[in-house]
Amino acid sequence: MKLYRIFLIAAFSLLGTIASLTAAQDLPNILWITSEDNGPQLGCYGDKYAITPQLDKLAAKGMRYTRASSNAPVCAPARTTIISGLYPPTNGSEHMRSMTQLPAALKMYPNYLREAGYYCTNNKKEDYNIEKTGEVWDESGNKAHWNKRPQGKPFFAIFNSTISHESKIRNAIDVKDRIHDPANAPIPAYHPDTAITRKDWAQYYDRMTQMDTISGNDLKAVHDAGLDEDTIVFYYGDHGSGMPRSKRWPYFSGLNVPLIVYFPEKWKHLAPKDYQTGGTSDRRVSFVDLAPTVLSIAGIKPKTTMQGHAFAGKFQTKEHPYSFGFRGRMDERYDLVRTVLGKDYIYIRNYMPHRIYGQHIDYMFQTPTTQQWFDLYHAGKLNQAQSRFWQTKPAEELYELAKDPDEINNLAQSAGHQDILKKMRYAQQRWASGIKDVGFLPEAEVHSRSIGSTPYEMGHDPTKYDFDSIFAAANLASSMKAGDLPAIVKLLNDKDSAVRYWGAIGLLCHEKEGMEAGHQALIKALSDASASVQIMAAESLGRYGSDDDAKKALDVILSHCNVETGDVYEAILAANALDYLGKRALPKLAEIKALPLKPNNGPKRVAGYVGRLLPEIIGKLEKK
Repeated sequence: MKLYRIFLIAAFSLLGTIASLTAAQDLPNILWITSEDNGPQLGCYGDKYAITPQLDKLAAKGMRYTRASSNAPVCAPARTTIISGLYPPTNGSEHMRSMTQLPAALKMYPNYLREAGYYCTNNKKEDYNIEKTGEVWDESGNKAHWNKRPQGKPFFAIFNSTISHESKIRNAIDVKDRIHDPANAPIPAYHPDTAITRKDWAQYYDRMTQMDTISGNDLKAVHDAGLDEDTIVFYYGDHGSGMPRSKRWPYFSGLNVPLIVYFPEKWKHLAPKDYQTGGTSDRRVSFVDLAPTVLSIAGIKPKTTMQGHAFAGKFQTKEHPYSFGFRGRMDERYDLVRTVLGKDYIYIRNYMPHRIYGQHIDYMFQTPTTQQWFDLYHAGKLNQAQSRFWQTKPAEELYELAKDPDEINNLAQSAGHQDILKKMRYAQQRWASGIKDVGFLPEAEVHSRSIGSTPYEMGHDPTKYDFDSIFAAANLASSMKAGDLPAIVKLLNDKDSAVRYWGAIGLLCHEKEGMEAGHQALIKALSDASASVQIMAAESLGRYGSDDDAKKALDVILSHCNVETGDVYEAILAANALDYLGKRALPKLAEIKALPLKPNNGPKRVAGYVGRLLPEIIGKLEKK
């Protein structure tokens, strides 16, 4: 009898294992092939200069999205969007190489896939702006591969190619890989047409061909394993090209990515409803949609906390009219931009119009095109379209994509486009309110207000974050309407430090006129309880006030530039303000030279940014 019971237990255990394996095998394998710093410069997207046969083949048997977009035009925030299923402005992770946390109840999407029986691998880049929660991957690194999965387990696997990255445009390339003639390179209207620009664009396309080969090898591995008909494939780039004004800028050129999906016959019931072999879709899909989509494909109902919409699988949703983009701090330079992408138009809202588009970012300026473009502008050798990148911004921009693919003809003031402008402006405002966009806080306050919780929870707590008041202040401050100056001055008397912060920015936007309108309020703000308010008030007085004003302002700014004794985010903000003071910072050159370049402790991912700014500032001051 004992042996019989043992036999029954073993039999039931075996049946359970078989049932489990069968259930697992009834799930599709999912392969994501990704590449860095490239838009849809592929043959299958109609680019006649591109040589990309492998991805062209995938598109021929799959479907291409023509309005797919990264929500961020730079890698770390883009990846953060994907892994979390949340817009980074909702959880304080929009800034380049920042680091925040998710609430304990929220998980990254691979956690859910693993719970459903998937073997999940990531080869190899992570680079998230949020801390990983739990055991996210079965394996992540340059040796991670789906072929290590236990027998019977479906896989979810990412293979990421870096060969098209911005850094590969400006490094050495083998002669055998130089296959694109620079003379035939397509040059956008905003770039100067020079030999250097052509060389950089040609090398970018050369790298795209190399990326295509790598992607083909990833597809071949699946084919050689006999898994073609069991594997759903996505290919996408992580944002626009690494060329200046694409990467880092939420224009269509910076956000638009290639997205090719392939559903084999066995799994076509999970395909998007508009799926057509060899076809295209103009549905607006973006990176925030990828997490809910992959869960939906795996038969998992997307979590209600996820802010995107599944466009394939069991739980796919209806098409949405817009997708949204954002720009925060890019390495060492602060900015705040929000984008709405529709089918025909793209709307851009600049909340820091006093900053030029092409602020000096050390990494971006290593590209030869950037350096020459900057030099040609200051030599007065560019036309209007080519010059705009080096000038301050309007509050709003609107572009018609079919007629103006390079986005150089701003229609925001066009009488015939006001209805479209209003609709897209409203969409941006409604989106910001819906996600509780915490990007309208100074970065230091994103962290200080979140102590004891997380930026996401803080942003959804009206006692810690009065979104409506702060957002209204940001819209008023960045309106660029002289008639708003009296109301902007009043912002500096508000009880909320973030409202006061926007009051100071608003006066700075109006330059000398703004400083004069709010002079007394700015002087008072130099001793504000918030360092961020102090710094922005000091920049306004330091740039546009009297010599006495500038002296006081310089002292305030320098008091916050020390990363060893102060807050690193305040130090980045202060170093930016110091740079914009120009020659008025000369009296303190010796003190500036003595400032430390790195903090002793604190967030490691942003530790080097003050160290990039200070040498740049010192070099310019020594030339004065």
